[in-house]
Amino acid sequence: MIRVLIADDQDLVRGGLAALLGLEPDLEVVAEVARGDEVPAAVAAHRPDVVLLDIEMPGLSGLEVAERLTGVRVVIVTTFGRPGYLRRALDAGVAGFVVKDAPAAELAAAVRRVMAGERVVDAKLAVTALTVGASPLTVRECDVLRAADGGASVADIARSLFLTEGTVRNYLSSAIGKTGARNRAEAVTTARSRGWL
Repeated sequence: MIRVLIADDQDLVRGGLAALLGLEPDLEVVAEVARGDEVPAAVAAHRPDVVLLDIEMPGLSGLEVAERLTGVRVVIVTTFGRPGYLRRALDAGVAGFVVKDAPAAELAAAVRRVMAGERVVDAKLAVTALTVGASPLTVRECDVLRAADGGASVADIARSLFLTEGTVRNYLSSAIGKTGARNRAEAVTTARSRGWL
């Protein structure tokens, strides 16, 4: 029996995944959590073989959780099939990356395959990730773009990140150039759509 933990902040999705996987004779859903920061304790308490993680969750993102988990196989199951997310997930050591619009049988097969030691990646997303390439943004440029999301002023960004306003402007300018955007709002949108943030 393959023991599975599901982490997704949407109750309906989490419950649906648990119900579908529960129909499989060799899979047992041993725990469900709604927040990323609840995953480590749930893994320790329930000792799953495979953890299914959504990317965007409160507390910690699925990618942040994947970077912290050891001794368990991780499959990212997400609506956000973005090339940058795939690269970050693979860098974090995940065993699989499946988009939520995949058929239920495909998800069950992915769980079995990662349990057998394989790496499972959505084929279309893998091709896109190869053509888009790695993120050109530095960690600090990503921090500044995240802080700029929602229209924060340069002064507000500088205060929140403990930088000077000139340094924030330099990071914004660099990020705008690297994303090919016309302004910082467009740079944020482009970086998010590619999974770089």
